[in-house]
Amino acid sequence: MKTLSVALLQSDSRIVRALAASLCHHFQTIRAASSIEQLREIVVRHRSELVIVDLEMASMSEIARLHRDFTGVCIVCTHRLADEEIWTAAMNAGASDLCPTFDTRTIVDAALRSESMGGSIAA
Repeated sequence: MKTLSVALLQSDSRIVRALAASLCHHFQTIRAASSIEQLREIVVRHRSELVIVDLEMASMSEIARLHRDFTGVCIVCTHRLADEEIWTAAMNAGASDLCPTFDTRTIVDAALRSESMGGSIAA
């Protein structure tokens, strides 16, 4: 399995720790950001191939901008009240998936699924 760099933007530090603990077995580097601006800096500086973004910290227009500015970067969004309407909006903005914020297993599965698809993540 290809090793990737992951950037996280999550509102809850417990989620950051849980995701980092789960993702470290699958991905080479994991970096947490505290703002959308810092996330963008991490993606540029460390050539992140995967970003996991809490939709309570980034708007759909910011997701669309990430998708537009970082072609080939896989975006997995999270939201504490993930539903079909939010999922559709996230997909339309360029996300690869939307998962409930506290469901770290589903987030990790979405990240791994995106990695295995290959086409979603290009260097």
